[in-house]
Amino acid sequence: MIIEPRMRGFICLTAHPTGAEQNVKNQIEYVKSKGEIAGAKKVLVIGASTGFGLASRITSAFGSGASTIGVFFEKPPVEGKTASPGWYNSAAFEKEAHKAGLYAKSINGDAFSNEIKRETLDLIKADLGQVDLVIYSLASPVRTNPNTGVTHRSVLKPIGQTFTNKTVDFHTGKVSDVSIAPANEEDIENTVAVMGGEDWAMWIDALKAENLLAEGATTVAYSYIGPALTEAVYRKGTIGRAKDHLEATAFTISDSLQSIGGKAYVSVNKALVTQASSAIPVIPLYISLLYKIMKEEGIHEGCIEQIQRLFQDRLYNGSEVPVDEKGRIRIDDWEMREDVQEKVAKLWLEATTETLPEIGDLAGYRNDFLNLFGFEVPGVDYNADTNEVVEIESIK
Repeated sequence: MIIEPRMRGFICLTAHPTGAEQNVKNQIEYVKSKGEIAGAKKVLVIGASTGFGLASRITSAFGSGASTIGVFFEKPPVEGKTASPGWYNSAAFEKEAHKAGLYAKSINGDAFSNEIKRETLDLIKADLGQVDLVIYSLASPVRTNPNTGVTHRSVLKPIGQTFTNKTVDFHTGKVSDVSIAPANEEDIENTVAVMGGEDWAMWIDALKAENLLAEGATTVAYSYIGPALTEAVYRKGTIGRAKDHLEATAFTISDSLQSIGGKAYVSVNKALVTQASSAIPVIPLYISLLYKIMKEEGIHEGCIEQIQRLFQDRLYNGSEVPVDEKGRIRIDDWEMREDVQEKVAKLWLEATTETLPEIGDLAGYRNDFLNLFGFEVPGVDYNADTNEVVEIESIK
């Protein structure tokens, strides 16, 4: 079939398998071009199919020659209907990993559930024995707690008062004001339950209980802080509370891993175009201004550049992992540079529907968004008849 992007709000309902495959190949080539990383050799990535999780799996495999197990929750294709993009990404990753002689297996299902945890533990036990790195990169709006059976839904809301500021519809380029009513206590609790550290700790506890973590094992979860511009709706809002919980959980996990010489870190990453960030009011406008400046400064990074730098310069730099005063790895250092943020704040005041094409990089934002779904990837013939039914080699 001929596959075209079909939009509904900030979601694309279709994905292109050839575009996704090319995207994955491009990321692999980037990692290989940067040389070998003395990293982990047996890696579990929870949330492995898109964004930072996918980049972590690619960097582990093609930077360090690691065997990888990826866990994700993606929609497989059926005839006449495309899969979700993460399915095609994972199929392409496995294909390339196997071609390179690397072990790679995947598990598709709800990573919050006890069943998928059990399946993953059994696979590690059977095939790898132990893992020495666990990446936790889940981005889901909903979580059913496997122990209570309660389903929690996260919300994007400020805390304390209504938030009003500019945002942009990145499809049309229209800049407008948006107001978001404040969260109540239940909203906050639900968002922390979904996006906080509870499930991360459950995974590590389960792995440790069955002796599946190697001596000196590391685990990393991903977070974001961002500038004053976005803090009311992000870091000081419901998501920020969840991220605070995630960061506190790193210390709890580190304590529990002391017996094996292990450590848990939270890596604070750069603002990037993801399916999740596209849904947050204000963020698309901020990112389009940020991209313009960082590209002009020659310091722009996508997911793969961020994670490759995280692994090479921070996690596996041959000495101690550098952290900030709160124990976090800061790979958002270029985004948060004072000169960069001053320029963004100045442009923010000037941003209107009319000025944005000139002062921002909305075209880059749109392109990155479509790339997430395998569209507008250079070198792909989108007029070609494409088989939408693609299998992941290890999932039968």
